[in-house]
Amino acid sequence: MSDDRGRSGPSRRHFLGAAALMAGGLGLASNASGRSIRPRAAWRRPLPPKPGEATRIAIVGTGGMGRAHLSAILDLNAEQDLGVEIAALCDVNDLHAEDALDRVKKAGQKSAPMMTRFSEEVMADESIHCVLIASPEHWHAAIAMQAIAAGKDVYIEKPMTLKLDEAIALRETVRRNPEVMFNVGTQKIMLPKYQEAKKVVESGRIGVPTFSQTSYCRNSPEGEWNYYELDEAWSPGENLDWDRWLGDFGPRAWDPKVYIRWRRYRDFSTGILGDLLVHEITPLMMSLESVGWPVRVQAIGSHLVDTEMENHDQVNLQIEFESGHQMIVAGSTCNEVGLENLIRGHEGNIYLNSRHCEVRPTQPYVDFEDPERIECPDIGNDQNVMRLDWLSSIRTRKAPFSSVDLGTKVMVVVDLATRSIWDGHAYRFDPETMTTRRV
Repeated sequence: MSDDRGRSGPSRRHFLGAAALMAGGLGLASNASGRSIRPRAAWRRPLPPKPGEATRIAIVGTGGMGRAHLSAILDLNAEQDLGVEIAALCDVNDLHAEDALDRVKKAGQKSAPMMTRFSEEVMADESIHCVLIASPEHWHAAIAMQAIAAGKDVYIEKPMTLKLDEAIALRETVRRNPEVMFNVGTQKIMLPKYQEAKKVVESGRIGVPTFSQTSYCRNSPEGEWNYYELDEAWSPGENLDWDRWLGDFGPRAWDPKVYIRWRRYRDFSTGILGDLLVHEITPLMMSLESVGWPVRVQAIGSHLVDTEMENHDQVNLQIEFESGHQMIVAGSTCNEVGLENLIRGHEGNIYLNSRHCEVRPTQPYVDFEDPERIECPDIGNDQNVMRLDWLSSIRTRKAPFSSVDLGTKVMVVVDLATRSIWDGHAYRFDPETMTTRRV
């Protein structure tokens, strides 16, 4: 594989092939440049639950994150009587799906969910209202677009997609089908401090927002994501469909490390960027919505300690937005000390290191503005708050808080930073044409 994978490698071919699964369900075409796929029409409109009817959810991807979502939803349903029913469990690994089924049974659900390896079977079931997608990243876009074509509401795990062209196509699909309740699983945007910071920025209280910073740093001496254990019971061809898991990234020899630790490998994940930094970049970018889209990204990465990992264990990013605002981001799995979580303006700064939002004027404006600590409530498990927001949207038809536009803006940063790390160039993004170019 050549070093231009970020621009036109297997993920692009994979997306084109996977999107073809929706033939008859959603019209797709390439634009004149061949850079994107644009949906023409929806196949089926969403059918939300009727009053008194259970919300029937399918979990697509029952690995670690998928089962975590499943258990949380079952617990919330028991605590709050949400009227939720697990309608389907979909995974290429029968052992993972069977473990998920055990959890459903232990929760006391009387009806048995559909068990399948094929997402197409989930989408064909018109009794299923919504789909929670927790597959590996290289399947996110295709499965989400299948679901939208089938008229199902969608919760998609972060990062929204693996590559930017997938994100742009998915955004267009969602925008053309606004009746679909679409949520990107970046739960920190639910924290009140970021919502308060957004109000402060847009009020003009810190003046022009000039510069921001954030990070996700931790130390994993045994190698990040190596904590996902290998299972000798996995048997491709018997209880696991390895070829389907690979999609157009195959064929290749069975490798249990790639299968369960895919975040470590360049073909299947952007590593720190998409899996960790998205947690911190997303809420900060939400607070800074007024500065526009990211338009220039450059990044560097290193292999310092975890030299066996194909993706990098240390990264640093520089991002420029439409307004000229600049953001720096650090990510590490070999040192736990990160950057202060901070938004700077020419008249004051916003500190976001605690649960609260702290606004402090800077010189020479300290004589005209008092510092303020905006007390923010403890909302508990922010991921549960997001899950509940999505489940509520399915019944109320009020759009969930986490939008496809924000998810796409974050993917501009993730994708262009990944390209920059691997080829050493900076990249520009044009939000008018949704195209990129190497600088």
